[in-house]
Amino acid sequence: MPTKKAVAVTQKKVVYPISKRLRKYLRTYDREAKLPVRYEDLLHNSESFPYYDKSGKDTLWETVLYEQSRQQELSQGLTMNYALLKTAGDISVMEHLRVSRIDYCTFGNTNPFRIQIKNQLNDNYDYFYVKRADASRVYGLELEHILSPSRINYRVDGETIIEEHIAGIPGDVFIKEHLDRPNTNKVRIAKEFVKFNERCFIRLLGDMRSYNYVIDVTPDFEDEQYRVRSIDFDQQSYEGRRVKYLPQFFKDNNKVVELVMELLSPQTVQQYQSEERTLLYQRLKLARYRLKDLIDSMRTDTLSTPDKIEQLKQELAQHHQSDDFLRCNNMGDLVRLNIKTILTREPRIVVNKLKLLPGK
Repeated sequence: MPTKKAVAVTQKKVVYPISKRLRKYLRTYDREAKLPVRYEDLLHNSESFPYYDKSGKDTLWETVLYEQSRQQELSQGLTMNYALLKTAGDISVMEHLRVSRIDYCTFGNTNPFRIQIKNQLNDNYDYFYVKRADASRVYGLELEHILSPSRINYRVDGETIIEEHIAGIPGDVFIKEHLDRPNTNKVRIAKEFVKFNERCFIRLLGDMRSYNYVIDVTPDFEDEQYRVRSIDFDQQSYEGRRVKYLPQFFKDNNKVVELVMELLSPQTVQQYQSEERTLLYQRLKLARYRLKDLIDSMRTDTLSTPDKIEQLKQELAQHHQSDDFLRCNNMGDLVRLNIKTILTREPRIVVNKLKLLPGK
C-alpha cells in the first residue's frame, strides 16, 4: 500500500560542493544548463511505495507520486530536462514524450531520482537521473568522459546534476545469471575486467563493487563483445586505501577474478594492461587541454579528508616506489601523479608526457 511521506535524504559520504573554479570549467565545456526541474523540486512527494523488479524482488527504489497539479508541472519540466540532455533543449521533436514514472533511490551517496520517459507513439521508454551535485561525482564523470572508451552526457545547474542512463546488465546480475551461460565468452569477460581494473586504478576511481558497474553486451558476427562501464562516480579519489581503487579486491567480483586467474596467463594480463594504458594515453592526447583544466581545478578542491589523503600518499609511494607521492597535497595532486607515473613507465609511450599534464 502507498504511504504518505516526504523523501528523506541521507548520505554515506560527504557531498563536496562544486567550487567556483570547477563551475567555470563546467561552463567552458558546456556542462552547465538552466534546468526547469532541480533536485529539490522532487523531494516533496505525497506518496511512495516500493518498486519491485520482474521477479518480485525489492529493488530498494521507491516509486514516488505527487499531487496531480504538481505531477503535471514536474512532467513538463522533466521532459525539458531530458530534451536538454538529448537534443540541447529542442523540445519540438519531443512533444510525444511524457514522464511515466519517478523513482527515488533509498541508498547511495546522492539519493538520486530515476525518471522514466515514455514515447506515447510506440511505448518505448528511456531513463535519466536527477541527483544532488557532488564535486567528487563531477570529477569522476569528466575523467570517465576523457579517459574511458565511453562518452558521458550530463548537465549541472546549481546543486543539481542530471545524467543520461548508462545501459547495460548490472555487474552483480551478470555474474549471477549470465556468467555461466553456454554462450558467454569467458575469455573476453576476463580481458575486459583486466582493462576495467586498470582504468579504475589509473584515474583513482573507487568502490567498483559489482553493483556499481554494468556489462554492455554487443552481439558480433561470430560471438559477443563486452565492455565494463562504471555507473557510480561518487567515490572518485576519496578513499585512503589503494586497494579501494582496484575492483579485483572486492569480494563480490571474486568470480570474475577467478576467471582471469584461470583463463589468462600473467603475460596476457600484462599485455591487456599495456594495451589499456596505450589507449588511455591516446585519449589523453586528444583532450590534453581539457584534462589539464580539469586537473588544475581538482588540485585546488577538497575531495577527501586529510587522513585519507595521507594514507593514499603513503600507499601509492610504496606501490610505485616513488617519494614524489609524499609531496602531494591533495587528491588532485595524487590523480595527476598517478596517471603520469603509470603512463611514463609504459614502454609503448615514448613521447614527451610532461606537456600533457600540469606540473608542480
